[in-house]
Amino acid sequence: MKPVAFDYARPRTIADALELLDARPGAKILAGGQTLGPMLNLRLVQPELLIDITRITDLITVTETDDGVAIGACVTHASIEDGAIGGIASGHLDQVAAGIAYRAVRTRGTIGGSLTHADPAADWFAALLAFGAELEIAGTTGTRRIALDDFVKGAMETDLGPDELVTAVHIRKCGREARHGYHKICRKTGEFAEAIGAVTVEEKTGRFRLVAAGGSHAPVVFTDPSSLFRTADPLDVRSFDVDMTAAALRDAGMNADDYDLRLRAVAMQRAVKEAAQR
Repeated sequence: MKPVAFDYARPRTIADALELLDARPGAKILAGGQTLGPMLNLRLVQPELLIDITRITDLITVTETDDGVAIGACVTHASIEDGAIGGIASGHLDQVAAGIAYRAVRTRGTIGGSLTHADPAADWFAALLAFGAELEIAGTTGTRRIALDDFVKGAMETDLGPDELVTAVHIRKCGREARHGYHKICRKTGEFAEAIGAVTVEEKTGRFRLVAAGGSHAPVVFTDPSSLFRTADPLDVRSFDVDMTAAALRDAGMNADDYDLRLRAVAMQRAVKEAAQR
């Protein structure tokens, strides 16, 4: 199939993009297009206007901040894989980017587009929840920052307004002792994950975030290891309990069968193992 007829615009500034978005309520933002493209062809979306934001300089820039890094929403997965964000998290996010789909997809797909789509099986969704990332959002009435935890309302549901667009992803710097782990389970390379585990542990501060994601269920974030580890030590891999974790996922509202719950628990266990070995 082919998409319905639509107008096309390529603004050069965020302000111009917002003006177009406000003036045309039926408009859609085009970033990498790796999800929107197929949806257009299947006519699942039928916009009056496509607003291509990939040439806006502010959206393809990576900027160091006092406490971390701001990644422009249109920075591609391939750019991150190739080291665009520097040594933040000791290259952990570069490795996450390298595992997304295939190189051809990574050269077009963008970090902001992935997060805005909010597919629970997507890599950035889980990996950045583990980091406690924040999004910068611009709208016709100004800009705001929101934690990714609060931005995501459910599977493919977000807090983004119809006249807003994501402009940057903010990731704070972790201490050198911070540990990170990421593991996804899928049938073959390049597919969306059936289960994802992502973890960040900072021993000095006691900060702990372990994410269960993948499939079609909304992700779950744990900040207290006591319901997952028999010793409550987030780096004691041997004390990670798959049965406890599956029960904790169910208690947290993940409405999945026993197999899916255990699959996510195993992905989490493997992420913890990776973090402990770093």
